[in-house]
Amino acid sequence: MRSIWNGAISFGLVSIPIKLMNATEHHTISFRQIHTEDGGRIRYRKVCELEDREVSQGEIGKGYEESDGSIVPITDEDLAHLPLPTARTIDIVAFVPADRIDPLQMESAYYLAASGAPAAKPYTLLREALKRSKRVAIAKFALRGRERLGMLRVVDDVIAMHGLLWPDEIRAPQGVAPDVDVTVRDQELDLADALMDTLGEVDLSELHDEYREALEEVIAAKAAGETPPETPEPAPGGKVLDLMAALEKSVRAAKRSRGEERGAEATAEGEGEEAASEPESEAEVRHLPRRKTSRAAEEKPARSAPKKSTAKKTTAKKTTAKPEPKKTASTAKSTAKSTAKKSTAKKTPAKKTAARKRTA
Repeated sequence: MRSIWNGAISFGLVSIPIKLMNATEHHTISFRQIHTEDGGRIRYRKVCELEDREVSQGEIGKGYEESDGSIVPITDEDLAHLPLPTARTIDIVAFVPADRIDPLQMESAYYLAASGAPAAKPYTLLREALKRSKRVAIAKFALRGRERLGMLRVVDDVIAMHGLLWPDEIRAPQGVAPDVDVTVRDQELDLADALMDTLGEVDLSELHDEYREALEEVIAAKAAGETPPETPEPAPGGKVLDLMAALEKSVRAAKRSRGEERGAEATAEGEGEEAASEPESEAEVRHLPRRKTSRAAEEKPARSAPKKSTAKKTTAKKTTAKPEPKKTASTAKSTAKSTAKKSTAKKTPAKKTAARKRTA
């Protein structure tokens, strides 16, 4: 790693020469500004307003603008001789528990490396003292033209420092919280706890930047002359007005995503629904369509049963009506009546009696 600052840690009367290195890096994809008509690069040139000419980086210095517009030049030598003990020193001022530090104060993170062999012993002493005390060190240091606060803590076998904002640089959260009175019921808190327990913990090392990966796919497709992949359709989400129902659905969805068996349903379902919830949304949340389909499934066999019984009766009539014409001798003469299939079973007894009289 390349050091960005050289100095020393002031630990009482102990001075530890160190090198400051960035502990983090950004993997964002950067773009260039181009002319949309011909694709030419858009560049910014540094021009002196008095001479109206472009100047090189070596000709550029620092200056402070007064309220009247005049510029006061400030050189690197002026900054090097600032009347501050933290100009090249990380001055430890206190040791406090880690939970005393508000995460809102944390900024960039740095690694502190011992500069040379003589610094190894006091560096190790401070590191082990921080480990055993389970506290962090609060320090002052100067970097990039201003004095800053820092928090020193141990990461593996290295001392790390987090830049901290000054307390007056943190805005008060006035007007941010809801300005209406809201009552949260115990059942809702129980479901929220159940949802947090179901989601569980996550290994932060497994998380990755999906936006950057998708952007890389788009760039690769454009470079190859292909059509960029389309954006997947977002999951449909209805407007749920019932908070209890939304929590219950979230718990069930979290369990399904983790492959867990569906446990007992939440006991708070249906207890004291909010007056603001609409009946239609509650019906959707409670899965009323499933109940309707189950009733319909039960009613279908009852309706189909009479059809089967009538079908059996008609087939029975047909089978009994066919052999009767064979017993009569006059069936050959009444061919017209036999071709018309509308003859009923009541006519067959009359034919039988007529045939018996003739044979007698």
